[in-house]
Amino acid sequence: MENLKALAYKLRETVIDVIVEGKAGHTGGDMSVIDILTELYFRQMNISPENQDDPDRDKFVMSKGHSVEAYYAVLAEKGFFEKEELVSTFSKFGSKFIGHPNNKIPGVEMNSGSLGHGLPVSVGMALAGKMNGQDYRVYTVMGDGELAEGSVWEGFMSGSHYKLDNLCAVVDRNRLQISGGTEDVMAHDDLYQRFAAFGWNVIDVADGNDIDQLHEAFEEAKAVKGKPTVLIANTVKGKGSPVMENKVNWHHRVPNAEELAQIRKDLAERKEAALHG
Repeated sequence: MENLKALAYKLRETVIDVIVEGKAGHTGGDMSVIDILTELYFRQMNISPENQDDPDRDKFVMSKGHSVEAYYAVLAEKGFFEKEELVSTFSKFGSKFIGHPNNKIPGVEMNSGSLGHGLPVSVGMALAGKMNGQDYRVYTVMGDGELAEGSVWEGFMSGSHYKLDNLCAVVDRNRLQISGGTEDVMAHDDLYQRFAAFGWNVIDVADGNDIDQLHEAFEEAKAVKGKPTVLIANTVKGKGSPVMENKVNWHHRVPNAEELAQIRKDLAERKEAALHG
């Protein structure tokens, strides 16, 4: 587990490299979601470059597609493509590594980023698995600001109706979105009660940036039968450096030279701390 914790900070360093080189990126959301993606891709999901065309592979949809830099960093680390190509070409003319997930890229199941689409599509994938007698699991990660989209709630309604226990949704609950705090823009109140009212098994992950807690939650979700599961992962936007943490203006921002030096220092220190306990 210590290695995965360190890996999450190594991936944050890759994200920073990508954003600085490409001169664009949704830095805050990348940093809040990276631990979730690390646990999913390196311990939970049956997905790799070797089985990416296997119909029985697990499926993942990055619904909050604007946090694509974190997604690409994880896929590169997993071996779907070369990290050097990602860093050197991201967001540049002619690059396949554009600012939202693109299914021309190995490992990406669907184009995403139009918020509200990921959960409904994942419901369809999970339902197809049930109808075809396949045992793969489907995972999707949404932003908490994304929950203002009505199609999300249609997805929650249908996921419960069809008893899709092969479906697990994750809400990156960092409480910030592009225009401010989520509770100011469109209040969620008690998300646990809302999701439960839609018939889902709900797991509240107190620290959604803690690999141990995430592991326990995903393992619990696998054991639930007869209903889908949603994890409320209480994360910190910009997690990794005080320069970025809990600051709304880091939703989409490229660090300047001074900020970059401090961010790199903070990430390196936290990575070392994770490696050595």
